[in-house]
Amino acid sequence: MLAVPPTTRPLFSSNSEPPLLTTPRITRFRALVAKQPTNELFLFSLAQALDAAEELTEAETHYRACVETKTDWMLPRILLGKLLLKTGRKAEAKSLLEGALWLAVDQDHDDPAMELRELLKTF
Repeated sequence: MLAVPPTTRPLFSSNSEPPLLTTPRITRFRALVAKQPTNELFLFSLAQALDAAEELTEAETHYRACVETKTDWMLPRILLGKLLLKTGRKAEAKSLLEGALWLAVDQDHDDPAMELRELLKTF
C-alpha cells in the first residue's frame, strides 16, 4: 500500500497564515466530526491527528471539548496538558496533569499514573 503524502499550504502565503497540514487521518476525522459533532471519540481522534500534525490550536479545541464533555476521561487531559506544555502554558498544563493523575490513580491506571508523577516532578 502506498502512503499518501500530506498536502500543505505554501510555507509563505500572502495572508501570513501558518502552513496547514492535512493528512488522510485528519480529513477522515474532520468529516466524521462534521456528521457527529458531539461524538467524543471522533473529537478525540481528530485532536490526536491534529496534534501529531502540529496543528495545536485546533487540536486544543477538540481536546478541550473531550475534557469538558467527559470529566472522568483521563487520556484527553494528559494529551491536552502535554499540548499546553508545548505552547508554554505550564501553569494551566500542571493543573490538567494533576487532575489526570488523580483520575489515573482513581481508575487504577498504573502506567499513566507513573508517567504523570515523573512529568509533574519537572514543574
